[in-house]
Amino acid sequence: MGSRKKQMADAIKDAKKQVAFAKLNNCPTSPRKMRLVADLVRGERVEKALNILKFSQKEASNRLEKLLLSAIANWQAKNEDASIEDAELFVQEIRVDGGSMLKRLRPAPQGRAHRIRKRSNHVTIVVGANNNTQS
Repeated sequence: MGSRKKQMADAIKDAKKQVAFAKLNNCPTSPRKMRLVADLVRGERVEKALNILKFSQKEASNRLEKLLLSAIANWQAKNEDASIEDAELFVQEIRVDGGSMLKRLRPAPQGRAHRIRKRSNHVTIVVGANNNTQS
């Protein structure tokens, strides 16, 4: 019974080594604009995703490119003996959640006021290895 628990613990440990993540909190861009760029790279291989982000015209792509490079570096720190090319890294999950909102008032005609909502977002990127050929 004890050896089975140890095997399960080792399997979970190996699974955790295969993924790495990076988070970007309170990014001052609206979540909708960030999701448009995030949808372009979801599920793509890391090399292709970096190329998509590098040549995208959107401002959010610069932040996502930097975040993806951070996630790759985190994976490399976990797996120092493995090479990135052999691991076939891909964007396993990318999630854009709404962050805090700055609320401002802008004067409007006839003594009224319009509310301005300056939105921010939180982005989480999970990079996974696709090592099914070696197993």
